[in-house]
Amino acid sequence: MASNRHLGRIVALQTLYEQDFRREAGDDSFDLGVVLKRNITRYESTVDDVYFIEELVKGVAKHEQELDDELRPLAPEWPIEQIARMDRVVLRMGLYELTYAKDVPPKVVINEAVELAKAFGGENSSKFVNGVLGTALKQQNGDLPATDHAETP
Repeated sequence: MASNRHLGRIVALQTLYEQDFRREAGDDSFDLGVVLKRNITRYESTVDDVYFIEELVKGVAKHEQELDDELRPLAPEWPIEQIARMDRVVLRMGLYELTYAKDVPPKVVINEAVELAKAFGGENSSKFVNGVLGTALKQQNGDLPATDHAETP
């Protein structure tokens, strides 16, 4: 199940990355549902939990603005628009899961986000993602005032 969810997160990452890229490129023909279905179909022989992927993608897309608003103060030296696209999408996914996916332990969410950042991001992506999401978790748990923020690369 865990490895299946890891693959599910990769499919979600691909879908959300494409959405972010095509939107920035001004592609008005982008349809999230069509791209999500295409990406799930590519892995249909190895993905069992399609519902997980759909909920993750649709949830991140639905709450994107609020996720970005929550991420901004966590890395104030890095405006969300200037964070590398891959890191930005990984952070949105991780924060979405920390906030809304109560069936996944927070440490698993952060570890998965760090692994995605290692696999698909830049040299310092995993440290950056770990710091930002760790700070978000501490704030959610009330262990850190909302004004404190993560270290950035």
